[in-house]
Amino acid sequence: MPVARGVKTGIIGTVAVGMLAVAGFGAYNIYSGLDNGSDGGDGGGTANVAQPVATPVSAQDISSTATDFLTAWSSGDIASAAKLTDSVQTATAALTAYKTQAHVTSVQIVPGTPILAKVPFTVNATLSYPGVPSTPWSYSGSLSVGRNAAGKPAVTWAPSVLHPDLQAGDKLVTGPAKAPEVDVVDRNGKVLDAAKYPSLTQILKQLQSRYAATLHAGTPGIETYIEGADGSQTKTLDVLRKGKNAQLKTTLDAGIQAAAEKAVAKQPDTAGVSALDTRTGGILAVAFNPPTGTDHALQDPQAPGSTFKIVTATALFNAGLKPSTSSPCKSPDNVNQGKMYTNVSGNNPSATLQWDFEQSCNTGFIKQVDHISSGTLTTTGATYFGIGPAWYVGTSTDDGSIPGGTGDELTSEMIGQGKVVMTPLNMASVSATVREGVFHQPTILQDSSVIDKRTSIGTTPLPPGIKQSLQQMMHGTVTEGTARGAMSGLSGKVGAKTGSAEAGNVQPNGWFTAYRDHVSAAAVVLQGGHGGDSAGPIVAAVLGAS
Repeated sequence: MPVARGVKTGIIGTVAVGMLAVAGFGAYNIYSGLDNGSDGGDGGGTANVAQPVATPVSAQDISSTATDFLTAWSSGDIASAAKLTDSVQTATAALTAYKTQAHVTSVQIVPGTPILAKVPFTVNATLSYPGVPSTPWSYSGSLSVGRNAAGKPAVTWAPSVLHPDLQAGDKLVTGPAKAPEVDVVDRNGKVLDAAKYPSLTQILKQLQSRYAATLHAGTPGIETYIEGADGSQTKTLDVLRKGKNAQLKTTLDAGIQAAAEKAVAKQPDTAGVSALDTRTGGILAVAFNPPTGTDHALQDPQAPGSTFKIVTATALFNAGLKPSTSSPCKSPDNVNQGKMYTNVSGNNPSATLQWDFEQSCNTGFIKQVDHISSGTLTTTGATYFGIGPAWYVGTSTDDGSIPGGTGDELTSEMIGQGKVVMTPLNMASVSATVREGVFHQPTILQDSSVIDKRTSIGTTPLPPGIKQSLQQMMHGTVTEGTARGAMSGLSGKVGAKTGSAEAGNVQPNGWFTAYRDHVSAAAVVLQGGHGGDSAGPIVAAVLGAS
């Protein structure tokens, strides 16, 4: 490499001689320059000399070193194998543990064709553990050849030389697994498989990770696994003898889950649906499309549109209004010269509050704003529907929010716009509360006592008259209103509410929530337009499977 100008030739010679006297191998590059950045002159310059860089290991040395190491390892000659690495002590301990802790009793290693300094190889080994038949074990690995401190060719030692999945601090172990394998099962004991129910992929992993240690059933298998630096079993590499799997019992229902997966998969737009057992709050199904994307069933809360009128109607009934209260529907309309609101429904000067609910008339609802105050909706949501506190259902969720407000914010919140946000799980719970008359805190586990941070949320049952009025209006929405098409053909005790929520300048998000007998469900379809057309068929399919 060229030497910077301004450095005396005598200095270069002295540095070169000194370096050659210290190291007896390789070729070196000398870097020098001026510390004052000058490119000329003979005053104030000092030489900057880099550390010596060894010449690359030849292809022949790479091949022979790797072959000698792999041969020694295969023959069980740990001392010879370790000496062929750049970290003799560490390699000795690791190779010894490979035999004594991983219980590898025989090894045959076939080297592959080197790629520069990297040499791939295949390990064909035998795992032997007391009381268990010996098991063949094969895997592919690789090593790299560099130089040791003495400058000789040597295997560059790393945990991954023993197995490609090993990292610093890890070790290979053969023996009883840290815990039994866990089958996540539905409420009927059926094993839930992520391949069949793709929306559950992350949920199943999370449930196993969070709650496996709480299970006291099952028998650990005899496995070869990676033990992390913290003592945990990070990955199973081979199973010598299967154990008896423990079961983590969820509230999910495989049949309803399958229907939910199928329903959202048919929807071309992004969608999510949740279903609940109205009697317990047990989560029966969670599905979203695409299943590899955001969980729009439990997370990413959105403005719920007119489905939120269930909560608003509860507040108005508490204020003394009834389904038969006169509430003319006019579009457009506003309150106190505030924001103008429009309706999907036609004008109806003789409309009642029930008609407004069934036909999803926004202006009929906002005209009743004088019956509530800035915090009424927030209080109503918390008191009767459990909205506000964190639910801690056993898997990751986002919580709904009713911030409250005045003026345009309050009238917007009355129709599920403004800063009000919900998930399908929240709105399925709202419908469940109407069906049963009392809030049941959702859970995905049959034994909710193991859920970390979960506390019982105190709510008040719906007053009997309000419960009856809400059921009457939701049933009317099915028989006479905007949910009629989606819910047609469903028998039993039914009720529903549709919604469409503004989402900026794009097509509104479609919402739908309903119950049938003791199952409730809610769905959102992003940019789906009218909820009865987009989200309604999803909810109907889920309820139809119950």
